Amino acid sequence: MSSTVRAAIVQAKWTGDTASMIEVHEAWARTAAEQGAQVMGFQEVFNAPYFCQVQEPEHYAWAEPLDGPTVTRMQALARETGMVLVVPVFERESAGNFYNTAVVIERDGEVLGSYRKHHIPQVKGFWEKFYFRPGNLGWPVFETSAGRIGVYICYDRHFPEGWRALGLAGAQIVFNPSATSRGLSAYLWKLEQPAAAVANEYFVAAINRIGVEEYGDNDFYGTSYFVDPRGQFVGDVGSDTDEELLVRDLDLGLIDEVREQWAFYRDRRPDAYGSLVTP
Repeated sequence: MSSTVRAAIVQAKWTGDTASMIEVHEAWARTAAEQGAQVMGFQEVFNAPYFCQVQEPEHYAWAEPLDGPTVTRMQALARETGMVLVVPVFERESAGNFYNTAVVIERDGEVLGSYRKHHIPQVKGFWEKFYFRPGNLGWPVFETSAGRIGVYICYDRHFPEGWRALGLAGAQIVFNPSATSRGLSAYLWKLEQPAAAVANEYFVAAINRIGVEEYGDNDFYGTSYFVDPRGQFVGDVGSDTDEELLVRDLDLGLIDEVREQWAFYRDRRPDAYGSLVTP
């Protein structure tokens, strides 16, 4: 069995409604499948605008249960395309309980599980605590036909602990769906995920929205990319102004090569890290 996995990510503009946004992503997925992709990830809360630029209860209406219409439709898309899908949605667990969630769907349509965003920002333009509870499912790694896949969502990327937890759990590719704005922390975008890929010695797929949307002036700048365990971009980085599909070949054999060469996991000192989790 080849150690190379063909992976895809897409950065898309908000179309104005959920139905057409889903249709756009279905079209991108079919194109990726035609190019041989085995796994594909979408951007944060892919089927909605980034409504967290405001704090209005009307936006709870974007939420759905994980057995709702969007995930059900994505299960059908996985079966149609034969791809593993990483699908970020606004999850309604129960009345008043909402999460920023990504669902991982196997190529046969089976829902393997989900990840709920742990770190929830509450700053101007990113009022997420108004909508989302902190994640409570840990940092799962999903055994898929395209490798061992983890998810870390947007603001999570500023916190090294989850990156490491995913590595310790055996992740080979970590998808980081995001909605990050040009003026806030753009200079970190090409720094943090490559650093995480190096420190934890796996591939990272960094996905960002594109464009200015109706609920604020955040300018989502795309620039999505794949980065390898050496911290090197796999192919070109995505556009900072336009929608784009990126399909890249990831040699998972590089993970073992790098871990044997750099030996970061061997030289960890968990016995000395107790103070890191002391309140």
